[in-house]
Order: sequence, then C-alpha cells, then structure tokens
Amino acid sequence: MSFAGEASPPARSAARILARGLLLPAVAGAATVVGFAPFYWWPVTVVALAVLFRVWDTSGSPLQAALSGFAFGLGMFLAGVSWVFVSMHVYGAMPVALAAVATFLFCAYLAIFPALAGWLALRIARDATCRRLAAIPAAFVAFEWLRGVLFTGFPWLTLGASQTPSSPLAGFAPLLGGYGVSLAAALVAAILAALVASAPWSRGRHALLAGLATLLIVGGVLKAVPFTEPVGKPVSVALLQGNVAQHLKWRDEVRTKTFTDYARMAQEARAQIVVLPETALPAFFDRLPPRYLDGLRDHAREAGKDILLGTVERKFEGEKYQYFNSLVKIGRAGPDESYRKRHLVPFGEFIPWGFDWVLKVLKIPLTDFGRGDARQAPITAAGVAIGVAICYEDIFGSEVIDHLPRAQLLLNVTNDAWFGESFAAEQHLQASQLRALEAGRWMLRSTNTGVTAAIDERGYVVAKLPQFTSGTLLTEAVPREGLTPYARMGDLAVLFIVAALLVAAFLKGFHKR
Repeated sequence: MSFAGEASPPARSAARILARGLLLPAVAGAATVVGFAPFYWWPVTVVALAVLFRVWDTSGSPLQAALSGFAFGLGMFLAGVSWVFVSMHVYGAMPVALAAVATFLFCAYLAIFPALAGWLALRIARDATCRRLAAIPAAFVAFEWLRGVLFTGFPWLTLGASQTPSSPLAGFAPLLGGYGVSLAAALVAAILAALVASAPWSRGRHALLAGLATLLIVGGVLKAVPFTEPVGKPVSVALLQGNVAQHLKWRDEVRTKTFTDYARMAQEARAQIVVLPETALPAFFDRLPPRYLDGLRDHAREAGKDILLGTVERKFEGEKYQYFNSLVKIGRAGPDESYRKRHLVPFGEFIPWGFDWVLKVLKIPLTDFGRGDARQAPITAAGVAIGVAICYEDIFGSEVIDHLPRAQLLLNVTNDAWFGESFAAEQHLQASQLRALEAGRWMLRSTNTGVTAAIDERGYVVAKLPQFTSGTLLTEAVPREGLTPYARMGDLAVLFIVAALLVAAFLKGFHKR
C-alpha cells in the first residue's frame, strides 16, 4: 500500500539509480574544473574523481559504468570547455543555436573517453581490489592519453594539469610527464574511493593510507629535485601584449594603429629579446611595409636586440600560395630565422577532410594553413636557443620536448582573444606551467590579450600582465640545460605503467573466473 503522491519502490529505485549513476557523476565532473586555472584548487579535482571511481566500483555492469563516465565527462567539459561557443558564435559568426548545438556535441564527443574508461575497467577486472586500485585509474589515464592523440588530439583539461604547480603530485611531471601526474592523481583518487569502502581500523585501510602517503611524499620530494641546471647569465626579455580586439584585428582602419603600437612598444622595450604574440602584425610577412620592417631591423642592430615577430608567412607553390603561422626573428646580426607552426587547429587553421561545408557557416580567416616541418631547430636570440610553440601547441607535452636538449628556454606565442572573457586563457597558462615542469625550462608567453607571463622551471608564474590590457612584461629569464627523465623518454614510461596495471588487473580477474 502506498499513499497518494508517494513514489512506489520501483520508482524510488529508479530515481536512486538515476541520481547516483548519472546526476552525481555529472556534478562531480563539473566540480573538477575548480581544480584548474584560474582557481587552482587542485584537491577538488582529485576528490571529484574519487566520487566517479566510487560510482564505477559499485556499478552493476560495464554499461552502467560507461553511462556514469559519460555523465562525468559531459559535466566536466560543458563546465570547462564551453568557451568554444565564444569562438564559433562571437568570432566565427555561427548562428547562436547552431553554435550551442556544436558546442554540446563537441563536449559529448570528449565525454566518450571517460565513458570508455569506465566500461573497460569493469569489463576486465573482476577482483575488487584490482578494479579499484589498478584497472580504474589506469583505464582513466589510458583514455585521457587517447583523447590527446586521436584526430590530431585535444589534451585540454588533462588531470595532470590540474595539479600544476602547487600539488605535491606535480613533482611527477619531470619524471613521467603530464600523464604521469594524471596517473598519480588518479591513483590518489582510487585510494580515496577504496578508503570509503574499507572497514575502519582494518589492515587494508592502513595499507591504503600508507599508499596515499607514499604518493604524496614521493611527489613532494621530486619537486625539490633539480633535474636541470642554469647555464650562462640571465637574459632580459620583453613580452608584448597588444590587446587588439579579435573582431577588429584585420580591419584596414585598425591595421595602421596596430603596426604603430607594436613598433613603438618594441623600440621602447629595454631588453635583449623582444617578443610579439601570434599573428601580431595583420599582414603577410612579405607584404609588410618595407620601411616598417627595415625600421625594426635598424633598431634591432642599433640597440643590440633580437625581435621575434608573430606573423603569417607564405610561399608560392604550384598554382597557389601556401600559408604558415610563423614566428620570425629579425636580429642584430645574421639572416632571419623562423619557426612554422606544426600542429594546426582543426576548423581554425585547417578544415578536416569531408567538412568543407563548415566554411559556409564559420567566418574565420585563413583556414588553409600549411604545416611546418616536424623537426625544426630552436630559434637563437641573444645567444640563447629558444624552443617555440605557437598557439595551443604547448598543450602537447610530447611535442614541446622535441626542442630539447638544444633549447635553453621555451616560448609560447598565442592569441587567446578567440575565447573572450572565459577560463580558456588561464587554462592555457596552466598548460604552459606544466610544460615548464616537464622540460625543466623557463616558459615565456607573449599573448595578444593575455595571459602574458614568465614561468620558471618549477612551473610557478614569476610575473604576468593583467588580461585585456596593453603592456610590456619585462623579465630576466634563466637559460637552463640538461634533460629531465620525461624529456628523454616522453610518454613511453607512463604508457608502459598504465598497460602493466591493466594487464595485471585482467590477469587477476581471469584467474578469478
């Protein structure tokens, strides 16, 4: 017998399953974003992940775990990556409804990866301990890595970035890279989830606490290890931030002011190296006014500076021009040097095969860039070798270390004006902080609207400019040499560990059968 308006037992059970299996993971997924910049509350991300892992551990089937993983991913990416709506609607002129649908579908695609992780973990692991402490964290990191490489990759909001730079777990970055930090954080989350399920004062609980303490202590000790060392004297660097609105950048009436402002800022900067952000000058490099370029060259020679220009190069091949998103050095002596962007942004700098129709909707200029060579030498400025990453190339740790060991400094030039006043620019800064940790090098950032910053080899921001202001950031960067373990091995080491954990969980489960 039930009273009017009271839910029947099956209804209550369905509501409980819905709340626990879908709503709770979705809320936890959204909460993970608080661990990333601009908040940097790294424990929140670990605890939120522990909630997901606990839900997976109590799921009745791989399908249930997949649905919970999808809900978690959808909450996480809708909260943390929905700035793509700004790019498509505000600056790409896509109709608001279509941009909203496209943003949702993109976030839903990203949510597939944690969904597959949950399915795999429960599919291969029958033993409870192996499922909790091996299969679940390893599967999560395996599919996070896959998200970073599939279809050119999108490793934005990787778990390891959330721990940068303050968490003790960030100490694993120079050893195992960003995915190694992700694995350490996932293991901590798995231990927290297992602690919830363990009996108080049991031997297993003590072992879990010992494992938790070991991960945090080892990570903290690794943060104090100097994997690289300073070489030579600090070099003075001026990082320019022009703050040119994206929707005005290419207009004729704005171009003259942009040229004038950047020339003035470069000439006023008292530094050995002056850096302009990505595509700072709104013209092809070969079409820059001759007097303008000659004036910068003459100033560089007289003042003893090297000026690095974010620009677009082009060369005529066959019957058409090939365009390159480039950083060109004009300096005190010798020929110009350039770095051409290698990792292009889908739909922003190139249109994937079969998606030509997107051009009829998006109004983004220059979507047919060419790729720079896979291996390019660092640019030399003020006698220092500089490894360059343009735009979001610095979210790919395995590509940034290609510049090592020659590069003594790292440099990112970018234009995050595409994302408006969202979290994207700060999240991008945090990715640069992780790259500095992985490589044991200073990372310098020159951006159009922010965040322009100098980051030391420990991943900490030494100085930065406020967003959406025009200014010059002066800093004394310390060149460094030597290779971190991650710079030597790349992602191979952490992928081996992840594979070993998955195999161990499978074999244990196989014997259980």
